[in-house]
Amino acid sequence: MSVIDIEPDAQGKVRDLYDLGDRLLVVASDRISAFDYILEDEIPHKGQVLTQLSCFWFKLLDGVFENHLISADVADLPERFKPYADALEGRFMLVKKADMYPIECIVRGYLAGSGLKEYQAQGTVCGIELPGGLVNSSKLETPIFTPSTKAEIGDHDENISFERCAEIIGDEAAAELRDAAIKVYTAARDHAADHGIIIADTKFEFGRVDGRLILADEVLTPDSSRFWPGDEYEPGKSQSSFDKQYVRDWLTAHWDKESGTKPPRLPEDVIKRTSEKYIEAYEKITGEKFPFA
Repeated sequence: MSVIDIEPDAQGKVRDLYDLGDRLLVVASDRISAFDYILEDEIPHKGQVLTQLSCFWFKLLDGVFENHLISADVADLPERFKPYADALEGRFMLVKKADMYPIECIVRGYLAGSGLKEYQAQGTVCGIELPGGLVNSSKLETPIFTPSTKAEIGDHDENISFERCAEIIGDEAAAELRDAAIKVYTAARDHAADHGIIIADTKFEFGRVDGRLILADEVLTPDSSRFWPGDEYEPGKSQSSFDKQYVRDWLTAHWDKESGTKPPRLPEDVIKRTSEKYIEAYEKITGEKFPFA
């Protein structure tokens, strides 16, 4: 379902996009996806957390890399959206329309998730050889760029090598995306560390506006990143996190992903705890009270 009674021009798992000609209105819903399904239950305030965290990072990193944000102020809503100001407050961004690259720019600073599985099997992550002896959640000597393709809703993103990325978009563009993604990650990682959060890995998207490479979509949110509490970090095991891992873990324990059935409805306590986790991530990273709870 859309957040408002205006049909979006495009719709993702979480976001509704409205084409305003030279700009886009991006609205983050409270929908949550897991294992390539959009779940029936929504997570209260999730869309506002994603939007407010993205806005925070866009402003903080503005001197590091140009981004697509124009405004997130309800006073700047186009006329036909102003009747929905209350519903949209905190969960929309007016952004520049960019020519987007078909690449998910993933940067990993720690060994986890699909990267850990590949390393355990082959000693590599997306074809990049890593030193021996690493364990679950090991910190990598330097962050690595491990791109993936963008999948349609219901399909899986596919991890690819840097060489395959270069085949898709060209050598120069691939190198530019790699360098930009690692630069943004490094700056964000250092800020988060000062606030007690480890950014284990994250996903960026980039596009071009008037020929310039810019950072777009959402950035450094619990949906696009793996956030770990720094004071609990211990290599050799899975870490507690501030993302939707709480939902994934519950589904894994209560649903057979290979059964072909839809995911079950989430219990109230899982919905509540997940909402709290998202808000906690916002408050730790920004150092501010979440304004919409």
